Amino acid sequence: MIIKEVFLALENATHPVARALHKGSDFKVMVIGFKKGMILKEHVTKTTTKLTILSGDVIYREGEKQVRLAQYEEVNIPVEQLHSVEALTDSLCLLTQG
Repeated sequence: MIIKEVFLALENATHPVARALHKGSDFKVMVIGFKKGMILKEHVTKTTTKLTILSGDVIYREGEKQVRLAQYEEVNIPVEQLHSVEALTDSLCLLTQG
């Protein structure tokens, strides 16, 4: 019950909580939970990635670009592009890589 684990871990967390939901030889699906105000600090990805919002409201930042994403919205994250995510409300996201 990966999603339940994320919710339980968030109760005492000070940073976003991420867990692998499903992995294969050439893909990975992560669940990321945020409490309002949490920030996934700037980082880069080495593979093609898509961020999908299951619940909540976040700001995706990539360089000068800022995109507000709500439930069921998504954004493609370019390889090797510095980016971050900030939760405007309690949020649950899927990160698909592959």
